[in-house]
Amino acid sequence: MSSNNQDSNHEFRSLYPALDEDELARKSNAYLGNTGVSYRKELIVRSEGRSIWTASGHKFLDWTSGQMSCLLGHGHPEIVKVVAEHAAKLDHLSRECFHLLAFFLSTGGESNEAAIKLAKVFTGKFEIVGLGASWHGMTAQALGVQYRYGRKGHGPNMPGMFALPAPNSYRSIFRNNYGSHDWEKEMIHACIVECIQSSAGIHVLPPGYLKALKRECDKRGMLLIVDEAQTGIGRSGDLMAIMHEGVVPDIVTLSKTLGNGLPLSAVVTSTEINDLCAKRGYCMYTTHANDPLPCAVGDKVLEIVMRDNLVENVRALGNILHAGLRNLQSKYNCIGDVRGRGLMAGVEIVSNRETKAADVELGQQIAENAFRRGLWANLSSDSYFSGTLRMAPSITSTEEEILEGLRILDEAFATTPGTQGLSA
Repeated sequence: MSSNNQDSNHEFRSLYPALDEDELARKSNAYLGNTGVSYRKELIVRSEGRSIWTASGHKFLDWTSGQMSCLLGHGHPEIVKVVAEHAAKLDHLSRECFHLLAFFLSTGGESNEAAIKLAKVFTGKFEIVGLGASWHGMTAQALGVQYRYGRKGHGPNMPGMFALPAPNSYRSIFRNNYGSHDWEKEMIHACIVECIQSSAGIHVLPPGYLKALKRECDKRGMLLIVDEAQTGIGRSGDLMAIMHEGVVPDIVTLSKTLGNGLPLSAVVTSTEINDLCAKRGYCMYTTHANDPLPCAVGDKVLEIVMRDNLVENVRALGNILHAGLRNLQSKYNCIGDVRGRGLMAGVEIVSNRETKAADVELGQQIAENAFRRGLWANLSSDSYFSGTLRMAPSITSTEEEILEGLRILDEAFATTPGTQGLSA
């Protein structure tokens, strides 16, 4: 571990200054129930800005943004201030929220559950179509329209849930005469989609796909629901990723980025849909629906993003990030594909560029090497998703931090056996 990744003052600045790491790990194993998710052994004791520290003092750039949630970085002072003030006073929502036709929940799964229910009540139909390799949450209907994780062991799925193959421009067998991805041949129609499939390895829906999708939904009287959990509020280089295609969906759901790591989600729709569903008795209420405290945080997140022109910052830094990753692809044969938009990037690791055979094990080794050197990038390691390094730095990142992350990645690739570096 290089010395610049050590924080000599971490013991005094840690959230747990008298931490017994082994004891805390033992208690965690003894008292925390299994959620089906595996965790790293290192204990996180501090986060600040775009960096995180472990109990051993290891500092690293967080290019996962706290599981794609901390849009503005960790411990943003204005967010901290809003939380403290509203926790003390429990103020009502600021006026900015009054201009939105939306209601607010706690998680992405809840917001997608509510959106699907809203669509069913509005259309009077019950069949929902989603894309394979999607991730919409762990509640019953949200889980029903994602087709990989969390569906085993609890009996039949919700009725009326159907899947379509997700377009994959890197691996699709459907090609035009000149070799580009012919996504129209593998498209039928859908209802709930992510503009960029993050959990699948940062797969961007092809240009024109969403316009065609909306057209097909309109033909069938279906509502188009767009899940902007990870792409929303600027991360993709537009305020909402759907805006890149000039498409107006019927319902938008927001979560992770809206709360900057706090439990906040939203369902946004039109007056027409809202009013008709109200007449038909639509009900979606939880204990923390429209909770003033997290909603105040959402207000502040939106204020900061607009005030500080952070969408423009994402576009500029995204150009640097993607150019740097493509440069790495020109140096290392194991990088089969580089994709994404804005400050969302996926680097797919393969054992052979011609066959495109995934190399998840090598991807794990590269990710671990990068972590030791001071950069945390998430690996979509399930075989269904191949081995793709997912990167989503905070949108408040600086050019220096992006370049530093690229430098660490270059070192990680160069020093990991099997990356097949190209000769100069």
